[in-house]
Amino acid sequence: MKLAAAIGLVIALVSTTLTNLAYSREHDAAADLPVLQMRRPIHSARLLIADRAWMRAFGLETGGFALYATALALAPLSLVQSVAAGGIGVLAFVSARSARRRLSNRELLGAGISVLGLLALAVSLSGSGEGEGNGALRDIVIWLGASALLAAAVLSLGAGRLGSAAAHGIAGGILFSVGDISTKLATDGGVRVAFLVTLVLGYMLGTSLLQIGYQAGGAVTVAGLATLLTNALPIIAGTVILKEPVPGGALGVLRALSFAGVTIGAVLLARPDPRATRNAPARAGPGRTAAEAQPD
Repeated sequence: MKLAAAIGLVIALVSTTLTNLAYSREHDAAADLPVLQMRRPIHSARLLIADRAWMRAFGLETGGFALYATALALAPLSLVQSVAAGGIGVLAFVSARSARRRLSNRELLGAGISVLGLLALAVSLSGSGEGEGNGALRDIVIWLGASALLAAAVLSLGAGRLGSAAAHGIAGGILFSVGDISTKLATDGGVRVAFLVTLVLGYMLGTSLLQIGYQAGGAVTVAGLATLLTNALPIIAGTVILKEPVPGGALGVLRALSFAGVTIGAVLLARPDPRATRNAPARAGPGRTAAEAQPD
């Protein structure tokens, strides 16, 4: 494995730790604010910017993103995202500590599987040279466009069935994946710098949806679902769309198992905890009835 790629994966681990700590703190800050609405973007943005706790958390997230972009400049997208997927374990631990509760058996299992997935990834990297894929621009544009449409469909059709918290978390995660893939493309330079547009839009809309979701559910429910999709979709895109190489033989099988491990671990951690839902306080703010404020 190239030294640059190894350094990139270490940076990715630091990045995901900072980002998931930021998610937990953003949740706590946003939950105490008046109701945020996508229909009133300027008003909602002012509420967030005026809150010092939220701004500190956002600054932490911005630092995590800067490290993430650095990691992508050094290592393939699918590998960076596999490391980042383990960050949901940090989120689960911090959320449990802030709520003064112990992790459930399911959460401990999810964290354990994620760690095993990361270890399998580390072993699969030994003795293999990691090249960079490019992918066809047409396929990339189709993928990003389909992701945006899927996020819109989840918001318009899924909120009633999934609940507001889950729907905003899923849609936000899909849009974050657009931003993550666009970040990798932009670091390639040349004409792909144009993907800075989808980078900004993906992260801006994804961040907005997460803040709204934080007011309807717990951090692990909202950011957990978002983190799952933010990592799973780019892992698939890196391998399928960007044509990033996968080692053959036993190392290839181990690589596939590592991808599956971090994804399964994230799924277990992203499922809502009934205890957190029961203990979540109902919030009613301007324009929100008491019935709407009940936990999903």
